[in-house]
Amino acid sequence: MRAIVIHAAKDLRVEAAAPTALLGPTDVEVRIETGGICGSDLHYYQHGGFGVVRIKEPMILGHEVAGRITRLGSAVAHLKVGARVAVSPSRPCRQCRYCQAGQQQHCRDMRFYGSAMRFPHVQGAFREILVTDAGQCHPVAPTLTAAEAAMAEPLAVCLHAGRQAGALLGRRVLVTGSGPIGVLCMLVARRAGAAEIVVTDVADAPLAIARRLGADRTINVATEPQALVPYAADKGHFDTLFEASGTGAALVAAFDVLRPGAVIVQVGLGGTVTLPINTIVAKEFELRGTFRFHEEYALAVDLMGRGLIDVKPLVTATLPMERAVEAFELAGDRSRAMKVHLTFE
Repeated sequence: MRAIVIHAAKDLRVEAAAPTALLGPTDVEVRIETGGICGSDLHYYQHGGFGVVRIKEPMILGHEVAGRITRLGSAVAHLKVGARVAVSPSRPCRQCRYCQAGQQQHCRDMRFYGSAMRFPHVQGAFREILVTDAGQCHPVAPTLTAAEAAMAEPLAVCLHAGRQAGALLGRRVLVTGSGPIGVLCMLVARRAGAAEIVVTDVADAPLAIARRLGADRTINVATEPQALVPYAADKGHFDTLFEASGTGAALVAAFDVLRPGAVIVQVGLGGTVTLPINTIVAKEFELRGTFRFHEEYALAVDLMGRGLIDVKPLVTATLPMERAVEAFELAGDRSRAMKVHLTFE
């Protein structure tokens, strides 16, 4: 069984992994078909981790995957061999106070595929064969490709962000950062009834995709630094901000164009940021975080399966696992790719 393993920054290898584990009663064996390269995967590849989270041992990457069931545990009755499934990377403990309160994304003993946050690390899903809990497997509609099914994870992140934002019907929405997460937040806001959506970035290529997928306006703030200024009139124009760039500069720059009482959902991770507290107080902003997802994963699979959210245009390149290093280099180049997928067949 082969897997894509990170050993250190820029040291990514396709190599033999441990044999497939024995199936427990509630386990499922999945032949992985497709996996999407996430921003966290890129951080491990480019920098060996992010923040205080560092690679301390070889780790299989990947947590956005879909495949086909090849074996079932003895107690699994709701799934069938041969079924195509999207695999949620989250395995909460179901016992801690947060799981019991329905906040599984805050589980004290979360096992999330391809994560170095704990040691030993949680091995990821970029492998030919994955044994997982049946509860993490979500059957996908026959109309969905494996690549679309693998997009359930980032879409679930954005559905949770949309839930954190509250009511979006009729709202004027600003999205800063038009990478995969920013564009998916835009699609979620549109589906929730947003009346106007403006998307910003510092690169033209991802903005073109946002425009094609329905943004009312896109702005390259690097080449048009004054384009947002008119939106500052009358104390601000936008009701909701999805900050998906993870940069403090983008967050603070948006304050002028947000109306009093606006909701700010910080989606991107950017480390320590200095904020003008006087502005937050005077304009009565609501600054909300958003972290992972839980029940939104099943919702993501359902929405895509019914054709209510189309993620196909985000997948801009697909390479076989043997070309993993090339795929990761491509995924890190925003001028050439939005979302890069790997195939494991």
